Amino acid sequence: MNINEIINKLKNELDEFRFRHSVNVMEVSAKLAKKYGTDIEKAKIAGILHDCGKNYKKEKAIEYIEKIGYEADPIELTHTPLLHGIIGQHIAQVEYGITDPEILSAIRWHTTGKAGMTTLEKIIYVADYIEPLRNFENIENMRRAAFENLDMCIVLCAESTIRYILNKGFLLHVKTVETRNHSLSVLRNSNEVIG
Repeated sequence: MNINEIINKLKNELDEFRFRHSVNVMEVSAKLAKKYGTDIEKAKIAGILHDCGKNYKKEKAIEYIEKIGYEADPIELTHTPLLHGIIGQHIAQVEYGITDPEILSAIRWHTTGKAGMTTLEKIIYVADYIEPLRNFENIENMRRAAFENLDMCIVLCAESTIRYILNKGFLLHVKTVETRNHSLSVLRNSNEVIG
């Protein structure tokens, strides 16, 4: 399936807002891929499909992961929106014919991130956060950082997520903390400064 076929199919699967968000993530991903010398086509495919599992909520999400044999951790079971990455990875594979492990992994990890992400995984994580429909405190700093240093942007995004989760009283997934700590360590080892 080429990118246009993917877009046309996805348009029928997502609501208008989620589809527009996905197109924006695809466009930002392509710009970041160009900036960081990563495969632009892979970035576009991962970007457009990153939320293809978003329609599965609560019980439906749990049913889906049980069907595919994924063992969710207690936080994922409590806060089921965290499952849309693993669901999306599976949908991308079975319904859209995506077999590239880099693309599938970028879809899988775009929500919490993980320590040691590839450049493509970082791009999708960041693009999801900074796309033009997003509007919250410090977003412009994140958008600037995205085109200066991906790890710096990841630290800013992860810290923003952590603050939000703590303020809402939700359970914080350890992968989000690991994502932040790993990128912060990379920055410290390269003597970059967060500003």
